[in-house]
Amino acid sequence: MVIMTTTSSLTFLPVLERIAEEIERTPGRGRAADYIPALAARDPRRFGMAVAELDGTVYGVGDWREPFSAQSITKVFTLALDLAREGDELWEHVGREPSGNPFNSLVQLEYENGIPRNPFINAGALVVTDRLQTRTSDAAGELLNFLRAESGNTALDFDPEVAASESAHGDRNAALAHFMASYGNIDNDVPALLDQYFRQCSVTASCADLALATGFLARHGVRADGGRLLTRSQAKQVNAVMLTCGTYDAAGDFAYRVGLPGKSGVGGGIIAVVPGRCTLCVWSPGLDERGNSVAGVAALDRFTTLTGLSVF
Repeated sequence: MVIMTTTSSLTFLPVLERIAEEIERTPGRGRAADYIPALAARDPRRFGMAVAELDGTVYGVGDWREPFSAQSITKVFTLALDLAREGDELWEHVGREPSGNPFNSLVQLEYENGIPRNPFINAGALVVTDRLQTRTSDAAGELLNFLRAESGNTALDFDPEVAASESAHGDRNAALAHFMASYGNIDNDVPALLDQYFRQCSVTASCADLALATGFLARHGVRADGGRLLTRSQAKQVNAVMLTCGTYDAAGDFAYRVGLPGKSGVGGGIIAVVPGRCTLCVWSPGLDERGNSVAGVAALDRFTTLTGLSVF
């Protein structure tokens, strides 16, 4: 059943309310990520969803203004910030293909001589953060400033408890970074890079914040203030990589069910883009076995089904 075909909030809001009601009746919600205490304590039945229109109008349902740990969602913004600076040279250091392996796998790196498959697995995100660090001297700070500007929320910040937990359980990421450094694909000192990476992943933001911050991808590279971050072609590239690689090794299923570029994080959030129309963020901490929010994927599936909005 198609409820709407326009981007007016007068028609979007009933869709969101219906989705929230359906999600509330859903019995299984998965389990919160248990390796970070601040994430493990979250109730997997919490749920929020926001939609941001191209002009910055944002609205939502449930816990849409509740801050949560963005985690890997931030990889999208770091990718955009670096791509804006160095262009296609970036793709000499990280690929654009789905990995088919867990997001923190070491095996694939050895087969491919230290070049990660894509920017959204941990190895690829480390490369992107490393390259942004070289160009800005503070990759995490650059990311935070961007998110504050695009969301309009100057209170956005890192969560030191989450960053510390990430660091305490960061041996695999350290191994990935050292391994790539041995192939000459990391420029910065590995401990300093890891500090930047863990801070990046610890950003706390709400569905409203992240839906607004993602708006430049729906506006084909144009920021909230009208300035251009990415060329139209670069925005297309980021959206394409999100569609094929944005939900760990479940990207095919996500594309099949949702039909939008999206990026998930183990904090339970997922951002999604309807190019030329709007952006979305949904949050529910309960994850499936691949690290994606159970209720979040279901909610986005229902959104595209009810509205008919999809890239397909």
